[in-house]
Amino acid sequence: MKPTDRKTEIINVAARLFKEKGYSAVTVRDIAQAMNIKAASLYNHIASKQEILVLIVITIAEEFTTVMEEVQQSEASAIAKIERIIQLHIDITLRNPDALACLNNDWMHLEQEADLKYFLKMRTDYEENFRQIVKVGVQNGEIQHRNPEVIIFSILSTLRTLYLWYNKTKSLSETTLRNDMRNVLLEGITVNAR
Repeated sequence: MKPTDRKTEIINVAARLFKEKGYSAVTVRDIAQAMNIKAASLYNHIASKQEILVLIVITIAEEFTTVMEEVQQSEASAIAKIERIIQLHIDITLRNPDALACLNNDWMHLEQEADLKYFLKMRTDYEENFRQIVKVGVQNGEIQHRNPEVIIFSILSTLRTLYLWYNKTKSLSETTLRNDMRNVLLEGITVNAR
């Protein structure tokens, strides 16, 4: 179900506050105050702060999962697949850095066991798909023979924290970020890149 415009606004404001203060420190009253409305008015659109967290975390995780599945099933080379994954992270960072921060920092506050298991399965599957892409790339001679875990850690830790760094470097254009980030990460693993 697609959120209403008002619900989307609530989610966006909450994501910003969660990023700034952390999920635990933010109250429904804080969210309402940031929107300049009464807390009771929020409950016309949401059931709880937990509902907002679930919507933020699960929506972003599902986007990552959907694109990863498309990438994994494609006939593209391993390098092209990794390039698409890099672009996905950059796109989400540029479009919604607050939600990405929430995904990275607040997922452990998911209260319902089903939501937490669902999120953890998506994250585990995402990383495993990435691992398989890297291993195939090494086997096919596209990717340098390096430990796949080091490659995965290096790329994903950079991409998962991109929102922190990019927020501090607003003078960097989106085009430069897209091109240079992709090139730096890929040239470090591609055979004959040097």
